[in-house]
Amino acid sequence: MATLRIALRNARRIVNTSTVADRTTTVFRPQYGWVSRYSSTDFSNTQPLNIDLSNEESKRRLFNRLLYRSKQRGFLELDLVLGKWVEEHIHSMDKNGIKALVHVLDLENPDLWKWLTGQEQPPELVMVNPVFSAVQEKVLKNLSDHSSPETQATPGQPWVRGWDDIKKGHDSPITGNQ
Repeated sequence: MATLRIALRNARRIVNTSTVADRTTTVFRPQYGWVSRYSSTDFSNTQPLNIDLSNEESKRRLFNRLLYRSKQRGFLELDLVLGKWVEEHIHSMDKNGIKALVHVLDLENPDLWKWLTGQEQPPELVMVNPVFSAVQEKVLKNLSDHSSPETQATPGQPWVRGWDDIKKGHDSPITGNQ
């Protein structure tokens, strides 16, 4: 309980020291990649990604950074899907393709997964992104090729079936793995 009290006191101290005479400064300044580009919040101090494809060293650094971001999202399914797709396509991308990839990587994981799998309709701004369209096409093709129809959700509906729904008995769940 004492540690919670100390943490709250320190948080209040940080917030109070960030307010200076009618001007509020941001305590945690968002850096590139922290906030989705499609978000309605305007952060004027976010720095755009410097896409420099002029020499091999800067190109290699940029590709490695984007490949890492696509493989280490913290959402296993997206790590696998995006990481594999980026690994296969990043070397053939031009500057506009890389910008489109960065916009996809800036999206939030749960939303991106639902949009890629067709559980929800993505916003128009996301739909026109060529990288998103290509990844979504690959995901939907893999889902239709490698999953049985009874385990697929109808388009626009969330998945409710679990791994043990095939069991038909009095002790099996009705929907999901509850």
